[in-house]
Amino acid sequence: MRAVVQRVKEAWVRVGGEEVARIGSGVLILLGVAANDGPADVTYMVQKLANLRIFAEGDRLMHLSLLAVQGEAMVVPQFTILGDCRKGRRPSFEQAAPPELGEKLYEEVVAGLSRLGLSVRTGRFRQMMAVGLINDGPVTLLVDSKKVF
Repeated sequence: MRAVVQRVKEAWVRVGGEEVARIGSGVLILLGVAANDGPADVTYMVQKLANLRIFAEGDRLMHLSLLAVQGEAMVVPQFTILGDCRKGRRPSFEQAAPPELGEKLYEEVVAGLSRLGLSVRTGRFRQMMAVGLINDGPVTLLVDSKKVF
């Protein structure tokens, strides 16, 4: 499971010109589910995303977590994060989960964040979306449940 996490002042999602979700201060999470992901990946991502210390407290720039500041989360499904661009000119999406599994695990991450008491809004699975944000910092991080650096 892979996520692009952006600390935001606000974020929104539109589908077909209609705004379907909006948050204030918090994080925008673009979430991709891999074909080999399972419950352990969901648990890892929920805990990592909720507890990642990327919010300021006084002069300590990366000190508080989303949970600590009670920020909002916008979770947007985005299988293209699993795209492999190493070969050729067209990304390969062989590593991405099939839609049924992707949607199930995506919803489990959303539910897990909600169970922790966070206010969570979502994009729409298998829909063309326009995603807007005002990045705060900017702070943008990559989180991967399997990748070892």
